[in-house]
Amino acid sequence: MRILISVGTRPNFIKVTRFKAVAAALGLDLSIVHTGQHYDDNMAKVFFDQFDLRPDRLISLKAKGPSAQIGEMIMGLTDVIADVKPDVLLTPGDVNSTLAAAIAANKTGTPLAHLESGLRSHDRTMPEEINRILVDEISDHLFVTEKSGLHNLADVVDGAKRIHFVGNTMIDTLVAFQPQIQASSILSECQLEEGKFVLMTMHRPATVDHLEGLQLIIDVLGLCAPRKVLFPMHPRTLARFEEFGLKSALMDVSHLVLTEPLGYFAFQRLVESAEFILTDSGGIQEESTFKQVPCITVRPNTERPITCEIGTNVLVESKLDSISKAIQEMDCSDAKIPDLWDGHSTERVLEVFA
Repeated sequence: MRILISVGTRPNFIKVTRFKAVAAALGLDLSIVHTGQHYDDNMAKVFFDQFDLRPDRLISLKAKGPSAQIGEMIMGLTDVIADVKPDVLLTPGDVNSTLAAAIAANKTGTPLAHLESGLRSHDRTMPEEINRILVDEISDHLFVTEKSGLHNLADVVDGAKRIHFVGNTMIDTLVAFQPQIQASSILSECQLEEGKFVLMTMHRPATVDHLEGLQLIIDVLGLCAPRKVLFPMHPRTLARFEEFGLKSALMDVSHLVLTEPLGYFAFQRLVESAEFILTDSGGIQEESTFKQVPCITVRPNTERPITCEIGTNVLVESKLDSISKAIQEMDCSDAKIPDLWDGHSTERVLEVFA
């Protein structure tokens, strides 16, 4: 059995770190192609170095803008498929790279497997939601991370054969690399005390592409005082602060510790050590649930409802009073870790093909 995995962004990389080793143990021929969607030192190379994860193929993108890049990725992946001749193409997540891989597989007649299938925010204004729906629709194997995915895929024809509840391969990476995470010196480097700081990540267009959202971030930083707030800032977020003339106001926040995007080990050390997390992201909702750290997600919805139902995550409106109330009322005493988030989801995925 020859398996080709397509990845393109930081969240994708985190979901496939154990696949090569587990495939080798099962006697499967597995290779990885990187579509080039994220490829620079902070967004990609540092992850490959830390995980010792070396893509076998790399597509170099020249196009600008999502539509052109998706087209270029489809063409590049079509060439890789023709060369590798995989028995199945596996693609994780919900980014543009995921959609490109699905289309390339479909148009070349290659069986398609979707890792992290069935997640839904039920908000079609999110580009990721459209990607999830389209990829699931043409996938031959649907690998589900949480029980909401089973519900969302209930109408799939031949679902009993195509749907596989395997758990979360992102948690596999957390478990496998825990010694390296614990060894990170990020707390001392940033002069942070365990359990006495806030971790913030904000980067979604709905948050940072307008003046009101950026001002809200600055106001929320004020709510967190006197705690230090560690904010590893996404490049597009910093660009928006500069564009809207708010960079100086951001820099005036005395308790803010601003960094560039961090490597995986340092970031996960911060996740497990924070008093609480403020975010608009997706994956961190899962990581904080596994680590049992309170997470306040500034979004009207989540495609990962299990993190709110039994985990440590709470959704709040993009309003200062709502966020303030969530901070004051944080309580994770009844939180649990979801089923099959045990560090062995990669094995369950690959055993389908063994």
